[in-house]
Formats: sequence, structure tokens, C-alpha cells
Amino acid sequence: MHQPSELHTMNPQSRFSNRAEAYAKYRPSYPPEAIHFILKGLKSSDMLLIADIGAGTGIAARLLAAQGATVIAIEPNLAMLAAAEPHPQVEFRQGSAEQTGLADGSVDLVTTFQSFHWFNPSKTLPEFARILKPNGRLAVVWNNRDRQDAFTAAYSELLRIASNQHPAQTVKQLTADIFAQSVFSLSQYQSFRHSHSLNLAGLLGRTDSLSYIPEAGQVRDRLNQSLDELYHQFCDQQGLVYLAHTTDVYLTSLTG
Repeated sequence: MHQPSELHTMNPQSRFSNRAEAYAKYRPSYPPEAIHFILKGLKSSDMLLIADIGAGTGIAARLLAAQGATVIAIEPNLAMLAAAEPHPQVEFRQGSAEQTGLADGSVDLVTTFQSFHWFNPSKTLPEFARILKPNGRLAVVWNNRDRQDAFTAAYSELLRIASNQHPAQTVKQLTADIFAQSVFSLSQYQSFRHSHSLNLAGLLGRTDSLSYIPEAGQVRDRLNQSLDELYHQFCDQQGLVYLAHTTDVYLTSLTG
């Protein structure tokens, strides 16, 4: 079993190649309050240059740009970049967390949404420090499924079984020891609740977007049957089910 700090060895730069369309269409967004928390205390949004690292199909990059910022969205996977919806204030570039290709001291804010656990922290954090301006900020963000909710808990258990307890399910949390050995220090944390409404096609598509779930075969067939049963158990009169999330935002600052 890979440890959380070793997920960068599990083919992170290409593992989403077959998931890009589902990722763009079915992954949840982030609540406005979380975006405002990330930007709070920085200079006016229309003066900000943000590097969104591991940007995927640009879900978060477009939210940041909607606040007036200019965003450089760095993503290693060409399929994900191809599936990204354009935005006039977002520039999509191929690159990695370990080698962004950005200039020294060039950005006001580095963000990483739903991707930090795939990075090699020993190479990534020095790279983030290099590209940030002296008073820059790093925001690490995850959408975590809220297992206090009955439907979300049942859905999560189905994924746990189908993925053979893949470690990517359980490491979306920031550990102090990673930052204790870096030039960053944790400064603020806040959690925001929100939900993701899905019909049956959306529930199946949301599952398709997960890189640790089989795309086909007996395990996936059993999962699809179980998801169908779960959907019909919980759907409301509008034909929707609701995945409950907490968006956890960790803000860090340079210590040097």
C-alpha cells in the first residue's frame, strides 16, 4: 500500500487521460465562500496573478478568474487541457507542480485544488516558493466527501470497496509534517460545506472521473448496479441525489 507521501509515484501525470471528459462534466465546483477566503487580505483581485497548479480542466481557475484575477493554469495532462473550457482571463499551459516553467517571484498566489496529494512535496514546495513573490501565499484546497451524510457515506463505502481501498481516497488532508520541513508555514484553515446535486447519469459520470475506480470489468459492473440501487433509494422527486462535501482550505505563507 502506498503511503500518502508516495502517491506521486503512481503515474499522476497521465492517470486522468481517459477521465478528462467526465472530469470536466461531472466534478463538483467549489463554494464562493472558499474562493473569497483564499483571496481575502490580498491586493485587489484585478491586480492578482495566480498560478493554479494541477489545474485539471480549469474548474477552480475559472472561479478565481471570475473574481477579476489573471490565472495561469498549469496542468501536465494534455487530455485534461483539451477538455478545459476557455476563459478570457485564464491561460492554460502544460507543466507540472515540480517544474511549472514560471519565472522567479512572478505570482502573487499559488493554488492547488484537489491535486496536492499527487505532487512530490520535496520538489514541489521549493518550486512554489521560487515562483511566489516575497509576500505570496499558497492555498491548498480539497473537496472532501462528508461521511456524516447518509447518502454520501454509502456512496463512499461503495468506492472504497471498488477501489480496493485505494490510498487516494483518504489522503486529501494536509499534514503538518510536510510543511514542517519546508519554507512554508500553515497560517489559516477553514472548512466550507456544500453539496453536489446529480441525476443518475451524473452519479455514474462523477464516478467515471475518479482515477482509482475501474473503467470496466466485473468490479465496475457490480459498482454500477450498486450505484443504481443507491440512487433509487435516495433520489428525491426531482430525480436528484446530493453528495455532501466539505471544502477544506489551507492557507500557508513563506517563512523566509
